[in-house]
Amino acid sequence: FPVMANKINKITRIRTGGQSGVDRAALDFAIEHNIPYCGWCPKGGWAEDYPDPPGLLRDYPELQETPSSGTEQRTRWNMRDADAILTIIPESSSESKGTEVGLEEGEHLGKPMFTASGLKDVPEIRRWISTLPNGKELCVGGPRASECPEAYETAKAVLTAVLPVFDTSGRQAE
Repeated sequence: FPVMANKINKITRIRTGGQSGVDRAALDFAIEHNIPYCGWCPKGGWAEDYPDPPGLLRDYPELQETPSSGTEQRTRWNMRDADAILTIIPESSSESKGTEVGLEEGEHLGKPMFTASGLKDVPEIRRWISTLPNGKELCVGGPRASECPEAYETAKAVLTAVLPVFDTSGRQAE
């Protein structure tokens, strides 16, 4: 993809809250591609499939706990601390209160945002990311697995297709 060569340092870190579904796909994608990750998770590392402490922190030690065990603070703090926000909501998703909180918070904060539903959106996601300055932290979020069973698979496929915009050197861009 020679067109994307000058965009390799656009995204240097992925931020996400670690919940099952889209968040977890973003974490696993980052680890598999040696992309630094970070993010806030609820106190105790809680996620619907990691209910007991240390929860997510056992497998994703770069996440940090919020003071609250609720999910809203995690979502708001991840939106606050990100440079740009990619929300992936597969068409089959049921309503997701957490995703709605994230979208509202991102709009309130005036962050660059893009909402995608699947692979058909990859060209537009790439175009959107190309408008961002280099060296940015991308928050990736969307519904959890209980709200959308294919959230993980869809998000992983989208991120993999968008891979050329990530700095995969494993270090922050200068």
